[in-house]
Amino acid sequence: MKKILEILKKLIVWFIAIILLVVVSVCIYHNVQLSKESKLLKGEGAIVQINSKNLNVYHEGDGEDTYVFMSGSGIAAPVYEMKGLYSKFSKENKIAVVERAGYGFSDVFDDDRDIDTILEQTRQVLIQSGNKPPYILMPHSLSGIEAIYWAQKYPSEVKAIIALDIGLPQQYVTHKMNVIDQWTVRGMNLLTKIGLHRLVPSATFNPEVTRQSFLSEEEKEIYKALSYKQFFNDDMEQELLRADENSKKSINLPVPKETPILFLDAIADQHKNSRYTKQKNEDYKEFAEQLEIADVQIIRGTHSIYLYEPEEIYKLSIEFINKKLK
Repeated sequence: MKKILEILKKLIVWFIAIILLVVVSVCIYHNVQLSKESKLLKGEGAIVQINSKNLNVYHEGDGEDTYVFMSGSGIAAPVYEMKGLYSKFSKENKIAVVERAGYGFSDVFDDDRDIDTILEQTRQVLIQSGNKPPYILMPHSLSGIEAIYWAQKYPSEVKAIIALDIGLPQQYVTHKMNVIDQWTVRGMNLLTKIGLHRLVPSATFNPEVTRQSFLSEEEKEIYKALSYKQFFNDDMEQELLRADENSKKSINLPVPKETPILFLDAIADQHKNSRYTKQKNEDYKEFAEQLEIADVQIIRGTHSIYLYEPEEIYKLSIEFINKKLK
């Protein structure tokens, strides 16, 4: 019996040693690769300093309206991932892609990611880079909280919102993360610090971006490098963990009735009859009914709808602006 226990102890020690060796090896490899990839990261946009840290905003095009593209949670390189969509708008309009703290070429701020902090940083980086309000906001997913809060606090700055399958504030409060979800988020953040995400490229960046042709080969390499560098950092972690608290601030304010909003609801064929899909559409319609000018349109596709239906999004957006606002 003693021999069996000794063998088991040795096996456990060896197992722990192998795990530690793998973790250390991955961590070293990750940091070596980051050093190599840093040569690719030349910057794409205008850098604005806020509290001694850098925020990036990319803009192109010219026109009467400025469309502000706001990425969802975890989209590590918004300037590259959303190019297939915003390049359609920039042909006749001015566009700005705001990379929040921890995203793209922006620094990780390590602040509390309170919604007021996020919004004030976004407003400041836009104005200081020469992009003056009013804006047409183009939020996706989690950034829907910021867009709606923006319209609530500064209605004169928001001409309209084109909501790309956004999460509504009440949805984040109703479906608040439980303890397991919170620890999963924290665990993923820890694993990315070690560099384990580099072993799973398809989870680190969206393979669809590299499959499509809207990026050059060089841009695809920069996109991957930024994803490995920024994926699920501390700012992204805090955004998710604070989603319900930030949403409560919005819920406690009046609905922005005078802000026109077009809700683009992405519905994948395989999920069209699910309870979640039906509830999401009902939530959009209920919110739209409280507004003076609003519409809800269904687009067939997955959550990252800007990658799959950019033409449809562009067409519906321009139609909404031209018919409802002009």
